[in-house]
Amino acid sequence: MLEEVVATRYVTPLREGGSLPGIVEADDLGTYVMKFTGAGQGRKTLVAEVICGRLAQRLRLRVPELVQIELDPVIGLGEPDQEVQELLKASGGLNLGMDYLPGSIGFDPLAYAVDPVEAGRVVWFDALINNVDRSWRNPNMLVWHGELWLIDHGATMIWHHNWPGAQGAAAKAYNASDHALAPVGPDIAAAAAALAPLVTEELLTEVAADVPDEWLVDEPGFGSTDELRRAYVEVLLARAGTIHERISMEAVAKAPSQPPGWLADRLAVRPREKKSDSR
Repeated sequence: MLEEVVATRYVTPLREGGSLPGIVEADDLGTYVMKFTGAGQGRKTLVAEVICGRLAQRLRLRVPELVQIELDPVIGLGEPDQEVQELLKASGGLNLGMDYLPGSIGFDPLAYAVDPVEAGRVVWFDALINNVDRSWRNPNMLVWHGELWLIDHGATMIWHHNWPGAQGAAAKAYNASDHALAPVGPDIAAAAAALAPLVTEELLTEVAADVPDEWLVDEPGFGSTDELRRAYVEVLLARAGTIHERISMEAVAKAPSQPPGWLADRLAVRPREKKSDSR
């Protein structure tokens, strides 16, 4: 289970994301990026963050540590921003925190080289969870202490917004042509060989168990939270074995979200530059 802490101070909002996460301090003296149950996207965003974040960690991808944060809405009484006040009032109880990485910077493909092996692992993982939110326009990756960290997995596992069609979603392809790391030439085959055998029923069951019950209750079509957890396990397990065969990285003609040619060309040579500079 996730460690539980208590928020002691709301520091500042992070307005880059649509859900308006905020930086908070907690009673363990830690600082966290907090995502709220009262945000417009709802608790399923937090469920996705937990399942995908914990799964990434088990696959040895770098994701900030996750905690449960207990929030007393009174903490927002001194907040001058009305929007933030309303969000805090609507989010009393258990929320989600991600370890704040001080000094981290947003991933810039021109400043940080990613080799094809690491890129392949990230793309394969995103295909598994159907992450549609790691494009070159919005990479949702940070560089911290010289290493790549993955953040923001709330827009994943789109099938949990329509459970009757979830099994069909397991067989769907993943279009990675817009992925931030696609121009690097990700080694998908190597990633599948290394990671797919690790995604077992046992591992997925353990990951799903980390989601607090209160974020899973009253889901239509399910008689219990354990039954709902099982549904997450079944879809991810069905995708893991063969998703590498259905990853496409062919650019769509005239797609407005494709990176400009100069960026794609530069990305394509970055891993070779990094290797040649090593001593």
